[in-house]
Amino acid sequence: MWDSAQAWLPHADPVRHRVEIMTEETQYRIEHDTMGEVRVPAHALWRAQTQRAVENFPISGRGLERAQIRALGLLKAACAKVNKDLGLLDAVKADAIIAAANEIAAGEHDDQFPIDVFQTGSGTSSNMNANEVIASIAKANGVDVHPNDDVNMSQSSNDTFPTATHVAATEGVIKDLVPALEHLRLALLDKTEEWRTVVKSGRTHLMDAVPVTLGQEFGGYTRQVAAGIDRLMVTLPRLGELPIGGTAVGTGLNAPAGFGAKVVAELVKSTDIDAFTEAIDHFEAQAARDGLVELSGALRTVAVSLTKIANDIRWMGSGPLTGLAELQLPDLQPGSSIMPGKVNPVLPEAVTQVAAQVIGNDAAVAFSGANGAFELNVYIPVMARNVLESIRLLANVSRLFADKCVRGLTADVERLRRLAESSPSIVTPLNSAIGYEEAAAVAKEALKEKKTIRQTVIDRGLLGDRLTEAELDRRLDVLSMAQVKDTK
Repeated sequence: MWDSAQAWLPHADPVRHRVEIMTEETQYRIEHDTMGEVRVPAHALWRAQTQRAVENFPISGRGLERAQIRALGLLKAACAKVNKDLGLLDAVKADAIIAAANEIAAGEHDDQFPIDVFQTGSGTSSNMNANEVIASIAKANGVDVHPNDDVNMSQSSNDTFPTATHVAATEGVIKDLVPALEHLRLALLDKTEEWRTVVKSGRTHLMDAVPVTLGQEFGGYTRQVAAGIDRLMVTLPRLGELPIGGTAVGTGLNAPAGFGAKVVAELVKSTDIDAFTEAIDHFEAQAARDGLVELSGALRTVAVSLTKIANDIRWMGSGPLTGLAELQLPDLQPGSSIMPGKVNPVLPEAVTQVAAQVIGNDAAVAFSGANGAFELNVYIPVMARNVLESIRLLANVSRLFADKCVRGLTADVERLRRLAESSPSIVTPLNSAIGYEEAAAVAKEALKEKKTIRQTVIDRGLLGDRLTEAELDRRLDVLSMAQVKDTK
């Protein structure tokens, strides 16, 4: 680590000239860049260009996502390795850059990335932030490297920042979100199997419908999550295309031939993700961010699915006396500061709040993706922030939902069957025996007089050759209506 107390001596190169100044009231040093002097906190590993961005963009108080800082570190290490292998960068400098970049990737210097996410639209400020921090770490280790000439060799912010964004998003999907959704899918699948023959009233339009089983409902939820995983995975071929090697506008100016492909190969090694490929067309890869827009749409769909599942579960858990009271959710915390004993469905509520954020993030991503101009999209930082936040939130809440809610659900089996058998909709299988209009009359009379469908059919004198009492009982078996064969 760099010792902020060490003295920095003037250097012949004015861009790298620094002097540390300390007084009783302030502690800062003077950095120089091509625009002049800048005061930088003495403890900081960043330099002039980062400090200018800190002062220019005090907007949200939110910096880059940790995943993107990691990706910047991985990318800078890969670029230094390729420049070294090509004989463009001195081995000592390259090794110092690689070591420093790996420290960044490992999370050792996250506090040295202070720039607000709402900044220059190409991410130039954050790219230079990474370059400057790497140069300072290398300097502390006895190797003098230049942020632009050495750390940024063969690169432009216009290809590095979007590359880091796509690396972070791809890694987040594969290593965090998909495993979390699979964890939730398995929890739902367990309930599907546990409740395979637990019959209940179906509901359409929030009104009673013909019977289903609780297992069938949870099977539907299980499939929603599985389909969400599939949707995410099919975005990877486009998401994994990396712009690196295109430099400023996609032509590859100042980068050696084959640089992009070689850097991508290094990233595949360092991440163990083979979804990364060099962009098929570098002009598309820098002018548009359609891969992020596509991913964000898949994330939005996952959020929509989770909202449906969470809302159904909290509806079924509503009560205890005036709601549906079909499921008992785990008691996690007191639900009210004024009503003693009240317990609320806090995990489903957290899920739906995350979903609201993800859907909002997607709107911003779509707007940003539509507003690229010519050779560069200049909304990359906000797109990165929203996509990476959505991945992180969905991954975290999916695991919590599985472990703290779904796995602890219990069903009131007797109540579920009683409600199913008392629903007027179970008259439906009698249509072919007594006709639709007579069946409707039976349903209305049963509901009005609070009788069962079976008793109402008998009272109306509808038994006979076409509908015997045995046939009536067979048709009114609610589990059979759900098309489930009880094998127990």
